[in-house]
Amino acid sequence: MLGYTLKRLIHFIPVVIGITVITFLVMHLSPGKPTDAVTDMNAKITQEAKLRLAALYGLDRPWYVQYFNWIKRLSALDFGNSFKDGRPAIKKILERLPATLLLNFLSLGLILAVALPIGIYSAIRHRTFFDKAMTVFVFIGFSMPTFWLALLLMILFGLKMGLLPISGLHSLNYAEMNLLGKTIDLARHLALPVLITGFTGLAGLSRYSRSSMLEVIKQDYIKTAYAKGLPESAVILKHAARNALLPVVTILGLSLPSMIGGGFIFETIFAYPGMGRLGYEAIMSRDYPVIMAVGTIAAVLTLLGNLLADLTYTWADPRIRYK
Repeated sequence: MLGYTLKRLIHFIPVVIGITVITFLVMHLSPGKPTDAVTDMNAKITQEAKLRLAALYGLDRPWYVQYFNWIKRLSALDFGNSFKDGRPAIKKILERLPATLLLNFLSLGLILAVALPIGIYSAIRHRTFFDKAMTVFVFIGFSMPTFWLALLLMILFGLKMGLLPISGLHSLNYAEMNLLGKTIDLARHLALPVLITGFTGLAGLSRYSRSSMLEVIKQDYIKTAYAKGLPESAVILKHAARNALLPVVTILGLSLPSMIGGGFIFETIFAYPGMGRLGYEAIMSRDYPVIMAVGTIAAVLTLLGNLLADLTYTWADPRIRYK
């Protein structure tokens, strides 16, 4: 297991490098430059001043030279300084990363807590009213644009009913609250972002768990367990559910990239102070060092999520052994 993990970690290196190359090329092929925000709004700036500003940021060099210099800095874990405020890009990300991880872990917990019971119970009660109702719910979840749902829930719970805040992570008087007040305030701010982030994954995972469970409960060893007189709860939880988890783990691992990528949209909609919103702001201002840092860290987190899913296989199915 240790050897397999080390091999996978080594294989991460060319994948991350490939992602950074593509990101760097897309940035330089897109219209606009980081200096435009300064030069375009100043009618008195000269062409010579524009060239000096580009040289200051190193933008006067070919893109491959810029990329090679960035890779050299990256080898020392230096992502460079932000073009926007001059602060280290890694420091800006570390300030936002905990909020993004909190949102993703809570969303993942919501998906597991709701999707798996729905999928398993739908398979046990196949073709009942509950199963059909969940099928309709899943189709709605797949087809509904989540950004549109986010706006609707913000209008309903935030503006119309006034029950939940629609932006930020804390209230203005957060520092003055006691521990209980801070916990409640944080939960109220996280309610809508977590619900929206986990909604699509919840719908999809419930269908996959249902299909996997339907296949497992038809196996001979499940019939044998029933024939031995074991209670249905023991058959379902100890025998069927665990063996049905293998494809679910695969889908769950593949859903992590979409959750991280979806942060760009949902964190911007809810003005959530996470890494996704930081990346969006960096893209809008052509802040190359921050864009590259966000893209690299998101890629690493995604690859680690996939590795975690692979390692979880051995827990779900002890017959699997990695060499």
